[in-house]
Amino acid sequence: MVQLSKNAITVLERRYLKRVGQDIVETPEELFRRVADNIADVEHRVYGVSKKAAAALSEEFYAMMTSLEFLPNSPTLMNAGRELQQLSACFVLPIEDSMESIFETLKNTALVHKTGGGTGFSFSRLRPRNDLVATTGGIASGPISFLKVFDASTQAVKQGGTRRGANMGILRCDHPDILEFITCKRDNEDITNFNLSVGLTEEFMKAVIADEEYALNNPRDGKVVQMIKAREVFDLIVEMAWGNGEPGIVFLDRINKDNPTPHIGEIESTNPCGEQPLLPNESCNLGSINLAKMVKDGSIDYDKLGQTVHLAVHFLDNVIDANKYPLPAIEQMTKANRKIGLGVMGFAEMLIYLGIPYNSEEAVETAREVMRFVRDEGRKASSALAEKRGVFPNYPGSVFDTPDGPKLRNATITTIAPTGTISIIANTSSGIEPLFALAFTRHVMDDDRLTEVNEVFAQFMKDEGLYSTELIDQVAKTGSIKDIEEIPQRLRRLFVTAHDISPEWHIRVQAAFQEFTDNAVSKTVNFANEATKDDIRKVFVLAYELGCKGVTVYRSGSRESEVLVKGKDSKQEPATQQKAGAKPRKRPNVTLGCTEKIRTGCGNLYVTINRDEEGICELFTAIGKGGGCASALSEAIARLVSLALRAGVEPQEIYFQLRSIRCPNPAWQGQTPVLSCPDAIAIVLHHYLKLENGEEAAAASMEDVDNRMGACPECGGHVKHESGCVTCMACGYTKCG
Repeated sequence: MVQLSKNAITVLERRYLKRVGQDIVETPEELFRRVADNIADVEHRVYGVSKKAAAALSEEFYAMMTSLEFLPNSPTLMNAGRELQQLSACFVLPIEDSMESIFETLKNTALVHKTGGGTGFSFSRLRPRNDLVATTGGIASGPISFLKVFDASTQAVKQGGTRRGANMGILRCDHPDILEFITCKRDNEDITNFNLSVGLTEEFMKAVIADEEYALNNPRDGKVVQMIKAREVFDLIVEMAWGNGEPGIVFLDRINKDNPTPHIGEIESTNPCGEQPLLPNESCNLGSINLAKMVKDGSIDYDKLGQTVHLAVHFLDNVIDANKYPLPAIEQMTKANRKIGLGVMGFAEMLIYLGIPYNSEEAVETAREVMRFVRDEGRKASSALAEKRGVFPNYPGSVFDTPDGPKLRNATITTIAPTGTISIIANTSSGIEPLFALAFTRHVMDDDRLTEVNEVFAQFMKDEGLYSTELIDQVAKTGSIKDIEEIPQRLRRLFVTAHDISPEWHIRVQAAFQEFTDNAVSKTVNFANEATKDDIRKVFVLAYELGCKGVTVYRSGSRESEVLVKGKDSKQEPATQQKAGAKPRKRPNVTLGCTEKIRTGCGNLYVTINRDEEGICELFTAIGKGGGCASALSEAIARLVSLALRAGVEPQEIYFQLRSIRCPNPAWQGQTPVLSCPDAIAIVLHHYLKLENGEEAAAASMEDVDNRMGACPECGGHVKHESGCVTCMACGYTKCG
């Protein structure tokens, strides 16, 4: 029987196990059996191997997954052996400079999202805003306008599906609308269904370093429309990334230098998290080996790792044939290149078992050593398959098509993905990321709190005789042990967390993995809230210098909607813990305020917020026609909020309590999800605080959201921000599906 953690079972039950109506009709063991049988059946159905041999291979696949040594990407776990049978996570779709192409791709995007896939696009071929449209005599609205159309379409599809659609939008740095693109997500509530990255060229980066100008070119005719200072554009990217983590950057020329099939086309975009560059109409299926399971007696078990690599490559190649593709063009391109993306997870825990701190030269060298081995063994496995099944159809003309080139079944073999929910199932650290928090507190109903502890850390503390409830409570305040002096220094060095590690080490580890990865590496460089723009700039430049294909940064607390990520030691008692017996001040005869209309699942809700000379003092609501449960509930909340405000409770505390309360009938206000009437009241309260204090003050007042607010919209659990995606470590909710 597979040994799963409590959180793993929660994730499987919420996201993966087969249901009939609301009833779960599948066990975790049955899920893994379903997937193993379906993928192994390719042996007999497609390649004519005996049923007995296919059944034997199924047992190997089953053992590999139930031991949590390897897991495929989520669509394969969800859909293999079921009616949908769409098994790929990553798609890139083309957008040409015509209305027909734009809206054909929009339709195809909806079809991909409907099956659970994520999509990437380059908007670089679209003519700039205000350019001439010869066929109509009008002017073009530009790529950002169509980006917003795709975002709205994704929002509509999301509301009807169980797996959320996610997108990557890329614009080349030499597009005339690049400044508008860089700043289009300045407001966190805009374009919420896209991660954005600027496609940087070698010419641009050389101009940045030399402080020179570079050309902006109209994609319609290739003509230069403007010369602009490269460093000013680069600084704007840095400023926006410092503000909320977007846009990221991808190095397009570097990606295309490693394009295995340049004769087929140029790579212009990636999947939503940036690790999988793909040609237009191409898809890829991913899977990850759990490195934490590859350590034996304090050393890397290379025999076991090699066997797992060979079996995983076989599994992923079979997925290509087992897959049911959403579009014929995608099936044709995918089967012509047969790209797979074998990656790793649990690297941070592997280092701990090896006694190696993440932020050390030894860790960087271990990353190189491990990934070199995975790449080399992966190519051997692909070559072995090519001998039996043939090379991938686009092999002639590829970079491998030389007298001494390897005969490969797959155009690419390795990718480092952000493993998100599958790392929760495997009960290990995500991708190549460091541990995020050693302990954290989850806020549940009635102000109860549950403390969750990283199992590896807990075991080490027990082995050292240091484990105690008091220690864990102390660790949960910050998520880190770096300042806890009663823990030996060697353990504090070993159990470093993402925010204990300087950004330079994040990039050096990423670059070490990238050196031996066919595709790209998903990695988030974490910054403390007090990090400067110059800190971001240095990391972008270092990523370029060290050979990365892209980079994503995230400064803690830089998004107002960030949720509980780790504890925070606070000397100030929250207002909700005021001394019992506090009485509200009297309501004055005259108050001043404003009213906002917001859409809810129960109808339009009108929220009025008033203030007196001491601050916000009351809140009123009206919804639709008077009467009814929704009206009564909203009025009750408004009365209690008003009472709390006049008793001295900080408005932010009220916001924390009401935000993300979910009802069965959510709605949307523009791009903002409104999960319930209480959630709507919280949203309006936040808007009012912005108006009252100004954007800068509002952002500062919300700095604490990541530590105080349990805003996983489904369970209120612990989340982390990786590669542009928020993932709940408790229930598996993710912004990116």
